[in-house]
Amino acid sequence: MLTFLGRGSAFTKEHNSAYFTDGNDLVLLDCPMSSFSKLRAKGLSGYDSIYVLITHTHGDHVGGVPMLVAYCHYVEQKHVTVIAPSMRVYEDLSYLLTNIEGCDPTSFDLLVSTNLRKPWFGESIATTHTDELEGKCFGYRLVIDGANVIYTGDTNTLIPFEKHLTEGSILYTEISARRSDVHLYCEDIKGKVSELVEKGVRVFLMHMDDEIIIRNIMNGTGADFAPLEGENMENNNGQLLNNIFRITDSLYKDMCMNNSQDHALLFSYLTELAKTLVDADRASFWKWDKRKQELWTMTATGVDKIVMPDTTGLVGKSLREKKTVITNDPYSDPDFNPSIDKKTGYLTKSVLVLPVADVNGNFIGALQLINKNDGKGFSEEEDSKKLSLAALICGIALESEVFLEDSHHDRLTGLKNRMAFYYDFGGKLKEYLLPTSGKQMSLFICDIDKFKRVNDTYGHNAGDDVLRFASSLIESTCSEKESVYRWGGEEFVMVMRDADLDYAAKKAEEVRIKLMESDIDADGTTIRCTMSFGCAFFDPNKSIEENISAADARLYVAKETGRNKVVFSDEN
Repeated sequence: MLTFLGRGSAFTKEHNSAYFTDGNDLVLLDCPMSSFSKLRAKGLSGYDSIYVLITHTHGDHVGGVPMLVAYCHYVEQKHVTVIAPSMRVYEDLSYLLTNIEGCDPTSFDLLVSTNLRKPWFGESIATTHTDELEGKCFGYRLVIDGANVIYTGDTNTLIPFEKHLTEGSILYTEISARRSDVHLYCEDIKGKVSELVEKGVRVFLMHMDDEIIIRNIMNGTGADFAPLEGENMENNNGQLLNNIFRITDSLYKDMCMNNSQDHALLFSYLTELAKTLVDADRASFWKWDKRKQELWTMTATGVDKIVMPDTTGLVGKSLREKKTVITNDPYSDPDFNPSIDKKTGYLTKSVLVLPVADVNGNFIGALQLINKNDGKGFSEEEDSKKLSLAALICGIALESEVFLEDSHHDRLTGLKNRMAFYYDFGGKLKEYLLPTSGKQMSLFICDIDKFKRVNDTYGHNAGDDVLRFASSLIESTCSEKESVYRWGGEEFVMVMRDADLDYAAKKAEEVRIKLMESDIDADGTTIRCTMSFGCAFFDPNKSIEENISAADARLYVAKETGRNKVVFSDEN
């Protein structure tokens, strides 16, 4: 494939240009002065012929061509063939080389690309770039090592190249971290790049003005940076270490400044670390909720949250069998679920699932990596070893998450408890405490009527059954914006985000009727129970406790005025 002498844009240290070899011939794509300096240091004596394909005549693309011509003629005693993509560019190059730079006309050949007869040359592709070079900017289609290679040069559109980009093609495209009319802005192009990668095109990014910004924005698209000259295993390892250090440094800083108390950020970074360690296109971290017998993604790269039964899929298989699962032919694997691919259009080619355990060796989750970027598939020995540290940290973090979650749930009913109530007000409900947020919220507190009589008449086991039934019924009515908590004893609190007082009263009435009409199996005896409710609109100018007290005062009124009713104002 192409090796780059530089992949920077006009005002960077090393300008964009690339090369490949065909036997003993050297083929260059553009030659700025920074590339000529590298070529001279590299040495050119081993090549029989040198060809230079020109995309356009901006100085950061052709500045080194006259020096290359002169150096090869006087020092290396070699002939350079300069190839223009069109007759108009041919005329400009002829004037540049012979009149401005004064190259000996006998020291080089200048051809229009349509006259080039080489097996590696496909065609020049006209594109648009700057107004002053209208009709004079081109990319190329080449055949290198049997692969269809598209090189855009400088362009502000991919449209002229798209018809050439079939599955298995390789695209080298320019990209910019800054929006302009003459380059491809990374925010605008990342969707197209993801689409091409999913189509089976290998995408490399070049002519970059800020690699850090571009890497962050293009992360997850499947594109790679164009490979620079001298990037051997040591350099790759250095880049890998830099990426690892970047992720862990961001993790440390963000977690130290994270006021949301949300562990999702931690798992997001750990997933990104795992993806980087094995050079995978996508990664996700799955939590095993044994109480609900479900698997769900705590974070996923490139996909939304997914929930599935723990008896299905490759993640489920890995946890059931307590071992790493790898498939490099997923569509032939009976445990692979292709529904997500069908829904999103993504093509899964290889999968690695590594189960994650707590300190006692109990499996509690899994790391899943999708599509090894080198196209060779995952290796259990090598990739599992690379993932072991990330998996260990994930296990410790998830164990902490599980411990925290357990401490926030009532053992009898499974509902969140009072500790979780205050925790949520420090996290997802925090903005509702701000009078200036413009957000509204309502709540109700409810109580099972004459619950002591249930315990006294039918026993505490029956009482427990009633509590479990009532809590399950209330929870079943919750939407994503509603949370229910066991407040203590036979009392429950429901918090409803983005809801007014009327909505809270209707929700309470819905629960009241459902419970009143339900037959409850209480330790073998069928009984019926009722509940009383006090509703309140959450006032951000008051404390949490004051808002609870407002609802509790109305619950007291409901109890004192006959029970089995909803009170939502001081008048009713």
